[in-house]
Amino acid sequence: MSAFIRLEEPLRRPAGPPRFALWQLGFRPFYLLASGFAALSVALWALQFAGLLGHRPYLAGPLWHAHEMLFGFTLAVVVGFLFTAGRNWTNQPTPTGVPLMMLAALWLAGRLLVLTPWGLAAALVNVAFPLAAALGLAIPFYKARNRRNYFFVALLLGLASAQALLHLGWLGLLALPPWFGVQPALDLVLFILAVMGGRVIPMFTNNGAPGANATRRPRLEQLSLGALLTLLAADLGGLAGLPLALLCALAATLHLLRWLLWQPQRTWRVPLLWVLHIAYAWLPLHLALRGLAALDLVPASLATHALTLGAVGGLIIGMMTRTARGHTGRPLRASRLDVTCYLLVLAAASLRVLLPLAAPALLMPAVLGSALLWSAGFGLYAVGYWPVLSRARLDGRPG
Repeated sequence: MSAFIRLEEPLRRPAGPPRFALWQLGFRPFYLLASGFAALSVALWALQFAGLLGHRPYLAGPLWHAHEMLFGFTLAVVVGFLFTAGRNWTNQPTPTGVPLMMLAALWLAGRLLVLTPWGLAAALVNVAFPLAAALGLAIPFYKARNRRNYFFVALLLGLASAQALLHLGWLGLLALPPWFGVQPALDLVLFILAVMGGRVIPMFTNNGAPGANATRRPRLEQLSLGALLTLLAADLGGLAGLPLALLCALAATLHLLRWLLWQPQRTWRVPLLWVLHIAYAWLPLHLALRGLAALDLVPASLATHALTLGAVGGLIIGMMTRTARGHTGRPLRASRLDVTCYLLVLAAASLRVLLPLAAPALLMPAVLGSALLWSAGFGLYAVGYWPVLSRARLDGRPG
């Protein structure tokens, strides 16, 4: 994993005009597509939530919002990250060039088709994307016999299955509510964040804040990740009430302890680090709120948004800036634009979750204000990082 993010500064700039390199590696198109889509789709959702949009496409309302944030925005970033990391883990090529263009086109077609009446076509295209991405990742893993990371292929297949359940339920082809597919997908995304957070945050902390002494304890790692898999099984089995609340409380405690071992208090001088630590802190908060929601003490939507805006949004904006810098030969130092993006996204999460928690009557301004902050943060990333992601590395290396 240490080879995934190169820590040296660029040695030289290639001579001549900047070369167009958008299709050189998976993070480039998918980070741009995801950030632009995050800005646009959440703005549209806020207008729809306020009753200002009347169009009724195949997917509409909260289900469209959930589908697009999970299987549009988040999945695009996960695929871009895994294609990029997978090349370093295996020393084998992951999709680039025309195959990468075709995957991006498939993803984009999925975003457009859910806005049409063509439900079956939308379902097929959207489920096909994670399946195709899983194949693109499985081939280099198999060639390199990289068994340690096979489970990422399984996670992509799991997300494809959860999405299929949503569409089959919505189309009436399966006797399940379409929301049945949403919670397992949230649990899978939660697990992906926990795994990748555990791999990179302590390492980045020790590299970027000398003397921090961020540590991982194997037994705690096993218990904390195992608790999330147990939660996934519990959600698939329909566990509810007090048993679910106790499971969430246990998982929240384990992940809080895990996070504290990473020494978050020693990172406040380094924006590339504190953004990841603050984002990960939303993960145990999400689990605690899920437990309270299981007892009907808080709305379940607050727990969901603690995960999706706080943990997912924060970790994604932090990793998208860091990996884009590292894989384009730039110094691993956050710019003012980066810090502004961090603050906007983290503020969006705080406003959406904490304000309604303290004052439920203020839900509407919390939703609209949060959407504005979120869209500004990811829109700023898309505009600011277009020249970074579309041009060749500064050090002349491939990728």
